[in-house]
Amino acid sequence: TQIISLYAKGLTTGDIAAHLFDVYGKNIDRSTISRITDGIIGDMESWQSRPLDPIYPVILVDGIRIKIRDGTVTNRTVYVAMGVNMDGERDILGLWVGPTGGESPKFWLGVLSELKNRGVDDVLMLCCDGLKGLPDSARAVWPMVDVQLCVVHLVRNSLRFASKKHWSPITKQLKAIYTAPSLEAAETAFAEFAEEWETKYPAMIKSWRDTWDDFIPFLEFPAELRKIVYSTNAIESLNARYRKAAVRRGHFPTDQSALKVLYLVSIERRKNRQNPTGKINGWKDILNQLTIHYADRLAAHN
Repeated sequence: TQIISLYAKGLTTGDIAAHLFDVYGKNIDRSTISRITDGIIGDMESWQSRPLDPIYPVILVDGIRIKIRDGTVTNRTVYVAMGVNMDGERDILGLWVGPTGGESPKFWLGVLSELKNRGVDDVLMLCCDGLKGLPDSARAVWPMVDVQLCVVHLVRNSLRFASKKHWSPITKQLKAIYTAPSLEAAETAFAEFAEEWETKYPAMIKSWRDTWDDFIPFLEFPAELRKIVYSTNAIESLNARYRKAAVRRGHFPTDQSALKVLYLVSIERRKNRQNPTGKINGWKDILNQLTIHYADRLAAHN
């Protein structure tokens, strides 16, 4: 319906009531609109608990900050998991509102255990942006998972610590690290990078040292596999849609009202527009490399 469509765009019940009166001359009160939008809660809960595939080559996890009134208006993070299945199709696996105090290993263990209980027996690669407690929780749920930090996020995070006048040489040196043909070559490039910049930007170098163990699995992958873990562009495209809807709201009155809007954004498909879900280009080449790299684990699910 039009009310659901307007709600999905981030309009409040008051905004929707005003729009319907202005355009159609219909006077529909906010409580009626709220009841109509509550009609999707059952669909949302079914979507969030639907069975999933037994194995995902890649799961991407990211978060978006929104404002939720919990007594007072506070910043909260809503996390989204996007899976890439064995056919190369991207799918949004679920949405979770993080706790007020920020994410923790206990929170992530709950989220990932939920995915496992929905049928996900194995994940080859989990890509994330340095989310606290997530790597260890992932390994507790799927012991053989390769946790990979998003390289683009690592680069962007590095630039936060540096003066803009140094961005060009820093990004050039960082590229030599993440395009290195081997771990040894990457370690050599990083040592040179650290020697040049550690005195000036110690926090930048520390950020790489602290995340090095979760970065280096990337270096073991052939070029085809590096493409799908190089960044979280698909999920960032989805987050851009989430932000657009959230900004219009200003803040949400409850966790559930936030999830209703983001759920509607998640399932929306726009004509003549690239959607965050869909098939990855060149998937056959990627699948061939996956089959070589993870032969035993893929064979177990055939």
